[in-house]
Amino acid sequence: MRIQPSRRGAAPRGIAAVEFAVLAPFLVFMVVIGVDFARSFRQAQVVVTCARNGAMYGSTSPAYAADTAGITAAAVATAGDLPTTPTVSSTTGTDAAGFEYVRVTVSFPFSTVTRYPGIPSPLTITRTVQMRVAPLYPAGQGY
Repeated sequence: MRIQPSRRGAAPRGIAAVEFAVLAPFLVFMVVIGVDFARSFRQAQVVVTCARNGAMYGSTSPAYAADTAGITAAAVATAGDLPTTPTVSSTTGTDAAGFEYVRVTVSFPFSTVTRYPGIPSPLTITRTVQMRVAPLYPAGQGY
């Protein structure tokens, strides 16, 4: 009877398949987390852009600062790739230095692909942008 010599350090056959079967759920979960993070980051950037564009429209003049429909239209115009229309609200006021401002808040409900422990699924992405309103006349030029 002849005994075949064993190779030192050689793993038994099939061990790689078992290791992959153990690690595959973890790897898939990490990919899903990456996709959800990328989606939330992108949608947060779109919400910031919407708020900024609404505030830029409102900061053009005092008449535009009071035009909530125009501010909403300017904000929603850049929300093209969001699945639903975000909620836009705007307020005006005077800051500590005595300048008039317009504040635009945009909110968007975001749902993750899967549920994660400790993270609510639908969560709301909210961004606020405040800008000074351009005066009707330049300083010192009271017409």
